[in-house]
Amino acid sequence: MDFVQDITDFIFVEDAPEKADIIFIPGGDQGSLAMTAARLFREGYAPYILPSGRYSKPVGRCLIPDYETEWDFLKDILVKEGVPRERILEERQATYTYENAIYSRQVTERLGLMIRRAILCPQACHARRALLYYKVLYPETEFFVCPTVTRGISRENWFLDGQRIDVVLGELERCGSQFHEILREYAGKRQEEKKWR
Repeated sequence: MDFVQDITDFIFVEDAPEKADIIFIPGGDQGSLAMTAARLFREGYAPYILPSGRYSKPVGRCLIPDYETEWDFLKDILVKEGVPRERILEERQATYTYENAIYSRQVTERLGLMIRRAILCPQACHARRALLYYKVLYPETEFFVCPTVTRGISRENWFLDGQRIDVVLGELERCGSQFHEILREYAGKRQEEKKWR
């Protein structure tokens, strides 16, 4: 089924890692994302890791037992996996993916970091949407997406089970619906620029 392959290729973005300036983790309660990021750090792909996240906005609080924020949770895993604490940057405000990118950009700008190349470590089924948001905030950056399969949802099996289908098609829908405002804002800026030329 060609259409299934098209959806798979769009949602499940994956690249081979390459040397970069930073590794981003776009929040969440999946500790395996931090394990992937830590492995890439240990292998020398980047000098810093920036996990991002307070908690999920719809929930309104961190559901990870004994943790105030997703960042604290991810940071602890990174440290346990051998990442020096001083190499882990801090972002503890974000409550959804776009904010992960927005606040991460604020952190790197405040620290004066030039991010020419970045590794992004999202959940596999969340890879495209996470990548799009980070590209909005880092338009000058080349990204390498190194995802982790979570919740048992992979490019090989997402279309074989109703619940997995719902998750992946939900991501597909959000890639459209959540970018309306961003694109309208972009179009408005372009129109303003044309007026002043």
